[in-house]
Amino acid sequence: MTPIRVMIVDDLQNTREDIRRLLHFEEDIQVVAEAGDGIEAVSTAREVRPDVILMDINMPNLDGIGATEQITLDVAESAVIIISIQGEQDYLRKAMAAGAGEYLVKPFSSNELSDTIRRVNEAHKKRSNLLYNLKVEDHTPAEKPQSQIITMFSTKGGVGKTTLATNLAVYLAAEQKKKVAIVDFDLISGDIAILLNISIKSTVADLVLESETFDFTLVNSFLVPHMSGAFLLPAPLTPEQAELVHAQQVEQILEILKESFDYVIIDTAPAYNDINLKVLELSDLILLVLNQDLTTLRHTKTALDILKTFNYMSKARLILNQYGKGGLKLTDIEKALKLSMTAIVPEDNNTVKNSINKGTPFVISQRQGQMTTAIKDMTYKLGLSVEEVKETAVNNSVFTKLLFKKRSTSLGS
Repeated sequence: MTPIRVMIVDDLQNTREDIRRLLHFEEDIQVVAEAGDGIEAVSTAREVRPDVILMDINMPNLDGIGATEQITLDVAESAVIIISIQGEQDYLRKAMAAGAGEYLVKPFSSNELSDTIRRVNEAHKKRSNLLYNLKVEDHTPAEKPQSQIITMFSTKGGVGKTTLATNLAVYLAAEQKKKVAIVDFDLISGDIAILLNISIKSTVADLVLESETFDFTLVNSFLVPHMSGAFLLPAPLTPEQAELVHAQQVEQILEILKESFDYVIIDTAPAYNDINLKVLELSDLILLVLNQDLTTLRHTKTALDILKTFNYMSKARLILNQYGKGGLKLTDIEKALKLSMTAIVPEDNNTVKNSINKGTPFVISQRQGQMTTAIKDMTYKLGLSVEEVKETAVNNSVFTKLLFKKRSTSLGS
């Protein structure tokens, strides 16, 4: 019999040891990991993926409720049991709302703990199997995975979100064989066309002047193909044309693109404006891009507060870009934000500069490099790919072909 794999989360080491002792003689239960706070719990859960997590409710940095919310979203196979000295209904309600499967009040006996673990694990497995079977048996068009709008966002310039958006889109199109549209909504200074070495004649500004209402045929006529298979809707060519694009038009365009593409990747301007607020509202995933300096940390904290105000936190993910030896430590950043990073992209200035100057995304030109590996890892962490990054070399036959393919990037060229 495969034992139930359990992780213990409590900020007191003595409490973790006491729980271990309570479970020591349970042959069908195995403690596989521990964590001392909520941030560590989320990170460890993503790595270990236990069957059941025993989660203390009161912890520093990120409490048990917040950690449970993140784990429920990111590690669906793990059931959470909240443990606390408080037995009030308000705590129970918050725990259930966060996704916990049970609520245990301290102190509890060995039998009470082990029986709860078994019951919650069995119920969680049955529920997961039921959902899986429903998906398998449902042969309606809804069975097709829902397309997603993924937005790169930061109000601090220079964090590399445009580079990440471009390479993520190209990777999904070329390697994952997905239908991908890249939308450059940095309307004043969008650079994605340069990063893709695409020659453009018409932009989103020309599209909104074409008609008051849009359909796919019209929008498609303004999409420019890239050799990876992705399509770009370019930003305006001049800053003054940005004023032509309005939030209502943005909503129409994104709804049309979402109907026709697996992924719509959006780059945004570093600002809070009507366009960006509409994009954030419509997004399925919001990737907050930051790096290791203090000013970016301040901008990111403000962004998180705004996302909380609009109840967008469930779709927000932190992406640490340009990660290197200098700057703030990863642990300090996560403690300050009370959230852990979903993905980390290393600092590699030479690769990025060469990629931009040549107009060739590094996922094509450096297909076995650390930057491409980081993008691949990001797709897995975001649930966009089922393939986990391994130490062995990646099969990059698609990218090999792209390297030698003529760079014909504009319509009719």
